[in-house]
Amino acid sequence: MTARYEPAIDLAGLVAIDVHTHIEADRDHRHFALDDELLAASAKYFKSGDNRTPTIDELAAYYRERNMAAVVFTVDASTGMNHPALSSEEIAEQAAEHADVLIPFGSVDPRRGAAAVAQARRLVEEYGVRGFKFHPSMQAFEPNSAEFYPLYAALEELGVVALFHTGQTGIGGGLPGGRGIKLRYADPMLLDDVAADFPGLDIVMAHPAVPWVDAQISIATHKPNVYIDLSGWSPKYFPPQLVRQTNSLLKHKVLFGSDYPLLTPDRWLSDFDKLEIKDEVRTLVMKDNAVRLLRLTAERT
Repeated sequence: MTARYEPAIDLAGLVAIDVHTHIEADRDHRHFALDDELLAASAKYFKSGDNRTPTIDELAAYYRERNMAAVVFTVDASTGMNHPALSSEEIAEQAAEHADVLIPFGSVDPRRGAAAVAQARRLVEEYGVRGFKFHPSMQAFEPNSAEFYPLYAALEELGVVALFHTGQTGIGGGLPGGRGIKLRYADPMLLDDVAADFPGLDIVMAHPAVPWVDAQISIATHKPNVYIDLSGWSPKYFPPQLVRQTNSLLKHKVLFGSDYPLLTPDRWLSDFDKLEIKDEVRTLVMKDNAVRLLRLTAERT
């Protein structure tokens, strides 16, 4: 019988919700989200620590020690990267064992068409995932193509979040041809079409979308259903216009995310503390905006 995820997070005592963490290995460390070359290249690019591939059990313990919750996911880029994906079903089942600190997102390969739609429905209805992670550059698809609109329609109907990688990626960085990964698929302007055509679908643009940060800010201020997570970059490198808008127009639209294990929340938070962010905005970014987006209650869920 499927162990369906139901959150059991004590929000009142929670320091933060990290909305962007990766599961890179299965529980037995037999299967990995990326091949050896890409794992090594990304670790070098991000200067990651020793544990580049934590299991979901290790990640849960890590965040429990810090009194944080974390959104966890993998990326199903089976077609785009020609590499078998980790199981989103297994990730959701394991997250259910750590429902006090983990919130599972699923991932489906958009290029699988109707099969991806069916899998997405199953992940929500049977496994309880709260959203889906897409990486257009790794999955090699243009997000605004009508080919993928049935998938977005299903996510909108199911009331879950769609989180899209935007901007630069460290995956493939420094390898010949970037291992064939094309950055243009991660232009946030492609998501403006999706946000306009699916106004009931909550969309998160992951990462400061360098080199398209101004476009990202414009979309998030124009479309009520679009958010930005700040993962993947140390805050000391944030573009100044993004910091400025976080303090003002985007204060209810920006989310704390680390990109763990590529970037640790400890490093991210240390650098974020040095930014001139208003106290009331810090609270929104660190937890309150995510509570609202993920439809978590103010009481113990």
